[in-house]
Amino acid sequence: MHASQVRSAGLGLALASAFAFGGSGVAAKPLIEAGLDPLHVVWLRVTGAALVMLPVAWRHRDLLRREPALLAGFGLLAVAGVQAFYFAALSRIPVGVALLIEYLAPALVLGWVRYVQRRPVTRAAALGVVLAVTGLACVVEVWSGLGFDVLGLALALGAACCQVGYFVLSDQGGDEARPVDPLGVIAYGLLVGAAVLTAVARPWGMDWGVLAGTADLGGTAAPAWLLLGWIVFVATVLAYVTGVVSVRRLSPQVAGVVACLEAVIATVLAWVLLGEHLSAPQVVGGALVLVGAFIAQSSTPRAPSKPVAGSGPAVDGERSPVDRATA
Repeated sequence: MHASQVRSAGLGLALASAFAFGGSGVAAKPLIEAGLDPLHVVWLRVTGAALVMLPVAWRHRDLLRREPALLAGFGLLAVAGVQAFYFAALSRIPVGVALLIEYLAPALVLGWVRYVQRRPVTRAAALGVVLAVTGLACVVEVWSGLGFDVLGLALALGAACCQVGYFVLSDQGGDEARPVDPLGVIAYGLLVGAAVLTAVARPWGMDWGVLAGTADLGGTAAPAWLLLGWIVFVATVLAYVTGVVSVRRLSPQVAGVVACLEAVIATVLAWVLLGEHLSAPQVVGGALVLVGAFIAQSSTPRAPSKPVAGSGPAVDGERSPVDRATA
């Protein structure tokens, strides 16, 4: 396959991944409004995806011995933490706003680098942080005393903080001789996340009858089981796998740009399917968040170092945002 064909295929897969991830909130919110607890929806999503990825976990079972800390951290933060906070935020604020706040994560990584690791950051990365914070102020409409539920905003920020852990972990594990396969990390991360969420969510108390009924999808009665199927197979399994494969075919810069489309897709889908409209200042603010996040994440890229689960859903063969910010 020619380089142009590989790139075109990678771009198509990256777009599919962004669309799949972006549709998770739109499918989850009706289930939450139908009576399911946000934690139960997260548990169904993660556990369902973990079962689908079991064959991949078995294939990479050596990771349990090689990288137990990485797998545990990935499961706790990148899977259980991000999803639990994000879905809890959905029960209180619009999908687009929750995801845009989560996209502050690349900017927050700079705080980790500067104040925890005590390493300098590039001017471009600092500019990205300023843009992202300015955009966030527009999204939440600070001039009107916060236009949204404060707890919902805090939960979305919690998702962003867990996403920081994801980015930091992307810089760990494996070496050039034996790189960590991101598919294996994803599979075990889902298994760890499912185990943790089982203890936290206590699914045995869930109202299983909701899944046999319908949920309101913007005025349309949609089968609850169909929405759950979308969340598990499309918004989780397909999204992660296409994301991994696409990054192997694209440059880090292009992959980062396409990954930012997830928030745009989620906002548009919520607008069309759920009737969640954003004002003009919020749209402008959202654009600033995405631009700032991209600059903070991709400033001064260097040659690949060690393949790990990195940018976007999962990245193979590029430097992590931590390294790029300090390069």
